[in-house]
Formats: sequence, structure tokens, C-alpha cells
Amino acid sequence: MVDDMIQPSFKIEPIAECSLLVTFSVNSKTTETEQRVGHISDAIRFHFSDVIMNVTPAYYSILVDYLPYRISESEFILKLTEVIKGAEQIGLSNTPYELITLPVYYAHETGIDIERFEKNGISLDELIKLHTQPEYTVSAIGFAPGFGFLSDVPIELSMPRHNTPRVSVAKGSVAIANTKTAVYPSDSPGGWNIIGNCPIPLFELDKLNHLNSEDSFKNIDSISKLKIGSRVKFKAVSRDDFLSLGGLL
Repeated sequence: MVDDMIQPSFKIEPIAECSLLVTFSVNSKTTETEQRVGHISDAIRFHFSDVIMNVTPAYYSILVDYLPYRISESEFILKLTEVIKGAEQIGLSNTPYELITLPVYYAHETGIDIERFEKNGISLDELIKLHTQPEYTVSAIGFAPGFGFLSDVPIELSMPRHNTPRVSVAKGSVAIANTKTAVYPSDSPGGWNIIGNCPIPLFELDKLNHLNSEDSFKNIDSISKLKIGSRVKFKAVSRDDFLSLGGLL
């Protein structure tokens, strides 16, 4: 039933010459909000693929960059309002997010910050149990292409990020910073606490390099495994399984 689902009010504001910011005001569960932002972002991409450059969803907002020589600001605001209202009426029940299961090898050789948790009295086995227990939701994509912020880890696993980030964090590193958890989709600097490694590619840069700009925008879901609203579970795997899946040590 639509009445049982979150129905946020929203406002659309011009914030630059060719950018509109859609901001949602909600009073519901965070997970429902994230999934709805993702659902509406997909609707915007579908309906306006010929006039938009980027759609950037966040926790409670969507930034839309458009081509002003193809559509006027006033016309775009009117049409965008109609699409958002239509997407809300359809609701989330007709656009369920598939549960993505990510294998993780939790071990000291891949989880270089596990000792920080052990010093807090959390054993490796307990860490694995706690981290694999929840079903997470992608709250935002940022920092690096394909880097999904997942909410929220059990309170026992909350851990502040390092004061000084590492120069390089290995691709696939599974990490925690405060209450968030994430997987580094590529080698990059980072200050999160590393607890394991996922051998499954989350952002396939090779695909992006072989597509032109229009194709890459329309096929973003085939390039990035995670998007706003995606449901994620972590599954512990053995060292042998990790290596057989393409993991590197």
C-alpha cells in the first residue's frame, strides 16, 4: 500500500546555471529514505537521459546537472516535479532492490586494523559475526567512483577513522569508520579501519573506458555494482575461497 510507505515532501532549487537540487523532507526510517532517493534517481535518469549530464543522489537530496541549451530551467523544474511525484506514487514495492551478497575474507593478513577491535575486547570471530549480521543499505556514493557508504554497523563495531589516512588502501578492502562500513572499489588513499577484503569488483573502470560519455551514463548500473538504496549483506569466506574468487594477498 502506498499509504504505508514513506511519502516525502520535496523542493527543487536552482543552485547553479545548469544545476538543480532536489531536497527531501522525511519522517521515516533511514533505509526507506535511501531506497526512495535511489528509486527517484533512477526515474530521473530514465525520463531525462537526453537533457541531463549527471544525477548525484545523497542521503536526502539529488543533484541534477542538465543541458540548458536543450531545456529551459522553468520547463525542467515543471517536468522534474511531475516525474518525482509519479515515482512516489508508483512506490518502492514495484521497484525492489535485489540483495547483493559480498564475500569477504576476514583475517589479519587482509584486515590490517583488526587489532584495533581486539584491543576493545572484540575477537575476530565476534567481529565477523557482528559485521555479517545486518542487512545494510547504500546511503551515498562518493569519495571515489563506486564507493558506497553503508549504514550502519552494530554499535560494538563503531570505530573512529585514523587521524592520518594511509597513502594507499588495497582494492576490495572492507572497512569501518565510525558507524559506516564500505568496500574500497579501487586502490586509493584512505583512513578507514580495514577488517577484510572482498574479491568481487564493485566498479569496473575497464567498461567505462570502452563507452562514450552518453553510453556510460545510461549504463552506469553495469559499471558500478552499488547504487543508492542497494541492499547489501557480507558473507565470510575462507582463504581458499577468497583466492579462487580472484582475491589477492
